[in-house]
Amino acid sequence: MADSAAAENSAGNVEPAGTTEHPGGGADTGGDDDRERPGEARERPGEARERAGEASDAALADGHDAGQTDRRIDGLPVVARVHDFLLGGHDHYPADRAAGEAIIASAPWASQNIRVSRNFLRRAVHLLATERGVRQFLDLGAGLPTVGNTHEVAQHAAPDARVVYVDRDPVVVAQARSLLTGGPEGQTTYLAADVRDPADILTHAADVLDLRQPVGLVLVGIMHCLHHADGPFAVARALSDAVPADSYLVLSHLGVSDELRKAGGGGTKPDTAGYSRPDISMLESFYPRPLDEIKRFFYGWELLDPGITLAPHWRADDPEPTALWAAVARKPA
Repeated sequence: MADSAAAENSAGNVEPAGTTEHPGGGADTGGDDDRERPGEARERPGEARERAGEASDAALADGHDAGQTDRRIDGLPVVARVHDFLLGGHDHYPADRAAGEAIIASAPWASQNIRVSRNFLRRAVHLLATERGVRQFLDLGAGLPTVGNTHEVAQHAAPDARVVYVDRDPVVVAQARSLLTGGPEGQTTYLAADVRDPADILTHAADVLDLRQPVGLVLVGIMHCLHHADGPFAVARALSDAVPADSYLVLSHLGVSDELRKAGGGGTKPDTAGYSRPDISMLESFYPRPLDEIKRFFYGWELLDPGITLAPHWRADDPEPTALWAAVARKPA
């Protein structure tokens, strides 16, 4: 298969490449049209963090964890707990199980897809910590703690590494805050915040991270949870603008079925329509994007080899089927 699906200039920077169609219709010229669409309500910036923070603090004060408290955002299943169910975990509710079972009915490869995503994350973080000297990471949409999380990989390689996790689910945050600890030299913390509000995230992340020094931005499996009206490209741009040169972007994103089938490399190419069935009601939805749109997340960054590729093939040869494109890129001076 091709090593990289992105268009690069002679310096390796990803540049805009013409007009693309959004999954929901409408053309995009590679610009910044991340405006709210008519009739689509949006939360006030910072509201999710305030609401999640209050709930998670209360959960901790009461001695509850995700297996004991019945506190849920809007009473709907959320991605982190659905993923926990798909991976055979125990920190989820009946609504999360129902959503997971519905996804499996249409996408039986979903569990493998999550494992592929986690394996890519571990390889990427290990590379940044061991070969690129990165000592601080901002991991957005981190979900529930699992073996081989960002802080474990980073601090195993560099004990002084600092990691800030971000998630909007108060139960996830409550449980994670009670479980996650850094080593004696490093620091690990969990921030209750909404990825759609990068200014709020950056303000509070600066309590732990020195944003004047290189940062590993980890956006694994999160940007495809944002509708175009949520401004996913504006979010990525705001994060990019806030970190200095020699920072790195680690990103994976659901692709569209036709392009996945054409990618080569053998094996089954999943149908991502199973991830976004209208009868699966969740707090977050999934929005697979074509490669031309996924490239936009890397504008202004220099892709590391092998560029944008299927996640199992990013510096590995994992035979598992996947619906994920993945890449790691460096911010140039």
